Amino acid sequence: MNLEFSEDQQFVQQTARDYLSEYASPEVCRAVMESDKPYDADLWKGVAEMGWLGATVPEEFGGAGLGYLELVLIAEELGRALAPIPFSSSVYLATEALLIAGSEEQRQKYLPQLCSGELIGTFAFAEGPGDLETDAVATDYADGKLNGEKIPVLDGDAAGVAAVLARSSAGPSLVLVDLEGEGVTRTVLESFDPSRSQAKISFSGAPAELLGEEGQGADLTSRLLDRAAVLMGFEQIGGAERTLELTREFTMGRYTFGRPVASYQALKHRLADLYAAIQVATSNGYYAAWALSEDNDELPVSACSTRVAASDAFCLGAEEMIQMHGGVGFTWEYDCHLFFRRAKLLSLALGSPSAWREKLIQRLEASDAA
Repeated sequence: MNLEFSEDQQFVQQTARDYLSEYASPEVCRAVMESDKPYDADLWKGVAEMGWLGATVPEEFGGAGLGYLELVLIAEELGRALAPIPFSSSVYLATEALLIAGSEEQRQKYLPQLCSGELIGTFAFAEGPGDLETDAVATDYADGKLNGEKIPVLDGDAAGVAAVLARSSAGPSLVLVDLEGEGVTRTVLESFDPSRSQAKISFSGAPAELLGEEGQGADLTSRLLDRAAVLMGFEQIGGAERTLELTREFTMGRYTFGRPVASYQALKHRLADLYAAIQVATSNGYYAAWALSEDNDELPVSACSTRVAASDAFCLGAEEMIQMHGGVGFTWEYDCHLFFRRAKLLSLALGSPSAWREKLIQRLEASDAA
């Protein structure tokens, strides 16, 4: 196993960093947060033109035909930049759902639009507070119609199509729903991170079509969330790395008694702890990225460990960033709260870290038993 990225892959990452440093600064994130826009349309258009929205989609469906190793590096750079676009919802979830379970007709219809950015997708699985229990899903699918409510749905107000987890006569199933169609009502929610919108979506006899086999929704959802956990994990790693860089830069430039405050043990040890947490997350992420790219049996376990480690690292980085910026760290004018908001939102977007820890334990026990 080679955990080094190739020169071509490193070039993809550097290109992404250069582009985002120019067009996706924290000021862009702040501008979206302070407006009523769900995302930055210019950045979304630019990202689509770069081909990132279809990084793993075959060229026959309008994609770039790259791989997951390239996509995780793009995700890392998006995390560093706090990009205020529905990338994770549309790429990690909706596009992946179609790649995993979509029919040839569904792929031909939706993937080219998702790759071009003309259509934004999302995945609606939550039905209120608490972690996902597929057996307790109340949203109902029968006779091609969907009834129920999903809350919260990440980027639900911006998306035009959604993969929805619903119950059916055969068990939990995934269905595709046109969010612009009849029987769909969307309500924008107040988000902890307004640069990434959330919505409540109500379905009342909304036309829907099966995504995959009926009754296979629990398994498909598990596979989809595992993939998204790896991809979002790299977004979190990128955000954590950036918090460390900015915090180190600030504390090295802040002097007291003639020396940088970063030189004091009280801060040096905390920065070292943050660095260690990021390295743990990165190590887990590299292994999970390999498992994802190879569709290896290690993916379920490595996805859990990456999800937990990346969530912990980004949240720790954002919290320490505020603390080590001292009296200005919590103010609106500084960017610390932007990273804190994004860290907390991403840590819950696919289910809480506690739920993923429990899932990790269960999967390890099952592996030992086997």
